[in-house]
Amino acid sequence: MSQFGFENLEVYKKAVGFVKEVYSLTKSWPKEERFSLTDQFRRASTSIALNLAEGTSGSKKEFKVYINRARGSCFECAAILDVALSLDLITEKTRKIFYDKITELSKMLSGLKSSLSTE
Repeated sequence: MSQFGFENLEVYKKAVGFVKEVYSLTKSWPKEERFSLTDQFRRASTSIALNLAEGTSGSKKEFKVYINRARGSCFECAAILDVALSLDLITEKTRKIFYDKITELSKMLSGLKSSLSTE
């Protein structure tokens, strides 16, 4: 049983799963990327879940702000995938797989935001 409401959100569960996948992917990246692109990708992906969690502690109006921040982190992850591809850290196939996951998260976040009534 979940103590906090955000733990029941399907988009939150998917966001946490995405973080795990990002960590797994970036584990094999070169050591010189550890404090740059690797760290940035990990923080951006983690930010999606963390903004959802933090956002549920306030009003619906405040939650929408946090949802927007989470979507911004999705966009950041998409850009990181492009950079990683250009640096040959990932293949086009891997980029597409992760890009599709980010797209799904972004759409779910938009749907969640739309489902909130205005205050």
